[in-house]
Amino acid sequence: MMVAGIGSRKGVGVEDVLAAIETALEAHGLAMTALSALATAALKKDEAAIAAAGRALNLPVIIVDDAALRGVSEETLSHSDLSQEVAGTPSVSEASALAVAGAGAKLLGPRIMLGPVTCAIAISGDAP
Repeated sequence: MMVAGIGSRKGVGVEDVLAAIETALEAHGLAMTALSALATAALKKDEAAIAAAGRALNLPVIIVDDAALRGVSEETLSHSDLSQEVAGTPSVSEASALAVAGAGAKLLGPRIMLGPVTCAIAISGDAP
């Protein structure tokens, strides 16, 4: 399983979210078709652009609760003081991707930041 974790400022556009996902995948030499799901924090559950990106890509958007984010926070590669303060994790995108990819999941690298959106890619522990 390969998951794109998404973090964003409020009110971003779907184009911003899609561009961040594409940029993160390209950084790892991957195509959009490699993704199994999108993931984000519970505080982003009402962010219309993230839901719209899931629909555009025909992928589920999995909302990660705060406890699950905190449970993988030590495995994140990036640190944002604002994210830590607001979401309780140093990186919403990285923690969301890790939490959804499951036990043994690994980030392919640190999140990418494209304007108002961050995106991190994680693969499940059983992925090749």
